[in-house]
Amino acid sequence: MADAKVIPFGEDRPRRRGGGARGARAVDAVAAPAQPPGPSRESGPVGLPSPVEEPVEAPAGRPGGPGEWDRRIAGGLAFLRRRITGEYEVDEFGYDKELTDQVLMSLMRPLFDKYFRVEVKGVENIPKEGGALIVANHSGTLPLDGLMLQVAVHDHHPAERHLRLLAADLVFMLPGVNELARKAGHTLACAEDAQRLLEAGELVGVMPEGFKGIGKPFGERYKLQRFGRGGFVSTALRAGTPIVPCSIVGAEEIYPMIGNAKTLARLLGLPYFPLTPTFPWLGPLGAVPLPTKWTIQFGEPIPTDGYAAEAAEDPMLMFNLTDEVRERIQHTLYKLLVQRRSVFF
Repeated sequence: MADAKVIPFGEDRPRRRGGGARGARAVDAVAAPAQPPGPSRESGPVGLPSPVEEPVEAPAGRPGGPGEWDRRIAGGLAFLRRRITGEYEVDEFGYDKELTDQVLMSLMRPLFDKYFRVEVKGVENIPKEGGALIVANHSGTLPLDGLMLQVAVHDHHPAERHLRLLAADLVFMLPGVNELARKAGHTLACAEDAQRLLEAGELVGVMPEGFKGIGKPFGERYKLQRFGRGGFVSTALRAGTPIVPCSIVGAEEIYPMIGNAKTLARLLGLPYFPLTPTFPWLGPLGAVPLPTKWTIQFGEPIPTDGYAAEAAEDPMLMFNLTDEVRERIQHTLYKLLVQRRSVFF
């Protein structure tokens, strides 16, 4: 992995307008001088050339056109070659930008656009560049809200920024999930990693409720749980980066948790084992989330660069800032719930 190098995507062979050899032949045919026309039923008087219409070239980037499909196939083959030969780059945390953009985002996008139909608001509150800490509520029994938040930032921000989520230890203990999480840009939820990412100018996402939020019963939906000891505020203060509150509505209802099999959870080493109206009663079908309508709203950033260097060690300041972030998220959740017409529409 350390020997991997970067090859810009789609540049391993020169591109031709119109797509590949077929496009080149089509352009050459248009550029070639026309032969003098012979007499025919449509020609004019002998010795006069018949009128010839100017050829019209089809747009090269037309969706579904031959050139577009040629480029997609060529790009896909080049991507596969780089994956096989190891000619791609990952950062020190294991983040694979090319795989995330080309594969993982493409897999999550239909869920985002078509299934949950996520509406994104306030994306202009996310800085165009530089580090920032996005703090969001956590819910839904399974952490799909974090993945949808990642797509929202990338697809709706003008700079197409990538969100680096801080994940719990359990994520990196699960076989397969560990590797995918690393490649998608997630890292362990510890202050050291978060500060290094923020100081490097990355967008970092954190959900301070943790398992208390994602595993709360359905009767407590949209009631924020405790935000811990304010470690995320201390990290933002040390890095001097703004805190952007984020409220997510819709995730609470995808798996209505009506019970918790605690004994089974302890046997499996899980923080909880959810019981929903469909799971585990319907087997694998019960794991399909309900198609709720989502809204993700980013609030106004809270600046931290105006505090002294020792402010990160002030427990009262951390408590006040943590409480301010929590109140902003909770207030926005209530506001969005009042505006919502239906859970599913």
